[in-house]
Amino acid sequence: MASFDIVSKVDHQSLDNAINVARKEITTRYDFRESKTEIDFDKKGMSITITTENDMRMEAIEDVLRSRMMKQKIDPAVLDFGKEHYASGNMIRKDIKIKEGIDKDTARKIVKDIKDSRLKVQPQIMDDQVRVSAKSIDDLQSTMAIVRGKDYETALQFTNMK
Repeated sequence: MASFDIVSKVDHQSLDNAINVARKEITTRYDFRESKTEIDFDKKGMSITITTENDMRMEAIEDVLRSRMMKQKIDPAVLDFGKEHYASGNMIRKDIKIKEGIDKDTARKIVKDIKDSRLKVQPQIMDDQVRVSAKSIDDLQSTMAIVRGKDYETALQFTNMK
């Protein structure tokens, strides 16, 4: 019996590197000269807090952050952009949560799509991941292709292939 796990995990070190490179890029950009922009990364709470002066700079920071994450091979879908809050004075603050694990609704969608494919595989939800097992490795690879073809609005990885 062969199997693999569908998970949603983030490499914390790569994420930290991407945030540090984004910080460095923002401090050297001309349009951010003399700005009071800060990017804070809470490793325990798994969130990023951005503080800056205006909406234009906020969008630029988000773009830089996304591009740096892609260069570190992290899917930007792990970012859950919240609403902007007005901090003291004319500052804007945005809290960005890092999503890890597959929530129950997404796991049910994945299992339903796999079952609808009529492949001879057995998907099962295990906490924040989905395990798929089958007798044939070809069926497992077809299942991976089906899951990759759908958009579940979260970053998915395939691990633990046995």
